Amino acid sequence: MNQPSLFSSPRWTVTSLTAYLREIFESDEMLRDVWIQGEISNLSRPRSGHIYFTLKDGGAALRSVMWRSSTARLALDLREGMAVEAHGYLGIYDVSGQYQLYADEIRPVGEGLLYQEFLRLKEMLEAEGLFDDDRKRVIPELPKKIGIITSATGAALRDMLNTLQRRMPLAEVILAPTTVQGDTAPPKIIAALDDLLRIVPDLDVILLGRGGGSIEDLWAFNDERVVRAVAASPVPIISGVGHETDFTLTDFASDLRAATPTAAAELATPITIDELRGATSYYADQLKIQISNALDKYHINVDDLCVRLGYASPLKQIQRDAQSLDGLLYRLNTRQTHRQDLMWTRIKGMNRRLEALNPQAVLGRGYAVLTRQTDQKIVGSVDDANAGDELKVRVADGEFGVKVT
Repeated sequence: MNQPSLFSSPRWTVTSLTAYLREIFESDEMLRDVWIQGEISNLSRPRSGHIYFTLKDGGAALRSVMWRSSTARLALDLREGMAVEAHGYLGIYDVSGQYQLYADEIRPVGEGLLYQEFLRLKEMLEAEGLFDDDRKRVIPELPKKIGIITSATGAALRDMLNTLQRRMPLAEVILAPTTVQGDTAPPKIIAALDDLLRIVPDLDVILLGRGGGSIEDLWAFNDERVVRAVAASPVPIISGVGHETDFTLTDFASDLRAATPTAAAELATPITIDELRGATSYYADQLKIQISNALDKYHINVDDLCVRLGYASPLKQIQRDAQSLDGLLYRLNTRQTHRQDLMWTRIKGMNRRLEALNPQAVLGRGYAVLTRQTDQKIVGSVDDANAGDELKVRVADGEFGVKVT
């Protein structure tokens, strides 16, 4: 039977407990003056002048900081993977509740084993030509299908998807999830790549990425098997592993290296949807202008052909012939009228002459025609008439007889 304790357990706030632990650290003389050996990772040099880094070995990691007052005396050029011995004291960082080393001196021990292996692999694979620029392929400007190899639960995937959705939502994205850290990561990364190439043979580009970390965290992307698989991929691969200062061997073997997973998604979409809309609008306007100009040109040609066809058409020839015929008829009528007028004028003149010579007209002026009644001969002279002859006198309005005395 459980019975309650007669003495209550101490109750702490987070702040009071952290302060208590800090006091323990600061009161322990052994922790006030220590040399700690490890491999540098997560090295950071902000503008403040302080240096932040992590000391690691095969079993543990220790956050460390060196203040600017101490970095001024530091002659060693710190870099990732370097094995060093750091001197200082251990304390508690209240904000995160983590213990860390406050270093005041750092001396080299020799390059770390992981970094040495990194350099060995890099030299070997580079000698084989896996990193040569002439084997790298151009990333397509408008990828239709984009494959992603990364952790399904990591922030890197979210960043890449957000970037792809913003820049090119038309692209189809296919995820091949895999672990990206630890001993089991290399074969799973290779399997994810094989699955992508087998299931989606028409991929345009593949993004291989994960967030930042130490050289140990990123070691899966330095694995020789992974590097060779990336180099042998028939589809262009963009490597976006870690942060901007992180380099892995897949960065060298890939067709394009990006500083971060987000940058990898940006490099995979050189042309954004906004640029595509702008280009489409521009070319649509240009096409309208070209079509309009072409139609205007063809309309002019058609009009010209219609005019030429009109001149060459039988109807036009008939119209021209009809016009010529009208002209000929007009000329004929004019000439005929003129000729008729001349003829009428001549006839009138002849009529006047005939009228002047008409005996009846002479008789009308008081003359008379004498004929002998016996033989009807005209008496044109005195000698033609004898006394006692009976004559017939013809005047303008009739005849009457006379007797010569």
